[in-house]
Amino acid sequence: MSPAAAARYPLLWRAPPAPIAVLGGAVSLSGMRRRLSAAAGSGGLRPPAYGGLLLDAGGTLLQVARPVAETYASIGRRYGVTKPEKSIKEGFKRAFAAPWPKTLRYQGDGRPFWRIVVAEATGCTDDDYFEEVYQHYAHGDAWRLPDGADTTLRELKDAGVKLAVVSNFDTRLRKLLKDLNVSDMFDAIVVSSEVGFEKPAPEIFKIALDQISVEASKAVHVGDDETADKAGANAIGLECWLWGEDVKTFCEIQDRILTAGPQ
Repeated sequence: MSPAAAARYPLLWRAPPAPIAVLGGAVSLSGMRRRLSAAAGSGGLRPPAYGGLLLDAGGTLLQVARPVAETYASIGRRYGVTKPEKSIKEGFKRAFAAPWPKTLRYQGDGRPFWRIVVAEATGCTDDDYFEEVYQHYAHGDAWRLPDGADTTLRELKDAGVKLAVVSNFDTRLRKLLKDLNVSDMFDAIVVSSEVGFEKPAPEIFKIALDQISVEASKAVHVGDDETADKAGANAIGLECWLWGEDVKTFCEIQDRILTAGPQ
């Protein structure tokens, strides 16, 4: 994760059409059209440009619902935190970027690492304050998906693209993905605290590729960190698009993978 990780005339109302069931699962209409086109061999759409999509979590798939410094300051007022948000933000970045003496930052629930970050950012070492901050980020309402992310994941899955999360994160990640209703979209969820490797280590990418049975040359990774994501992926021959630079929306990711044209 880089330092810089709902549902918006009774007489005239008609219920929306139910999802179309295909092979035991619901697919979108565009996914249905894609499958029908491929089955008919009519030459309407190419196969996906990539067989697998790997996604970073914090800072890419998962965005904080409000700025971290604002949250730290808001919760901290009850514990005597008086630092301005600008200073909290600077302290957070400083702590996050500092060398970590252990093999993994996120061991288990990640509390040892996050205690240091919160204390450095706010100057507060109160255990109750830390726990409230930690628990805040353990729930899906502290996070949001980028616009169009859930639709893109569904479209790619319908098109046969294998999906995986590859993240430097602690054990809260699986619950967060479930809270945001995207956990079931993924064929693999690879978390550094569970597998014992952190990006840019090649092993974490290889584990994900093995779990989705896709070769590195036929997959693409999307993440927000030049070293952890891009350099790590490229080192094993895996293409990487930097979030916010190479791709800025999930619709763009979808367009680049589901290239249209004559077969």
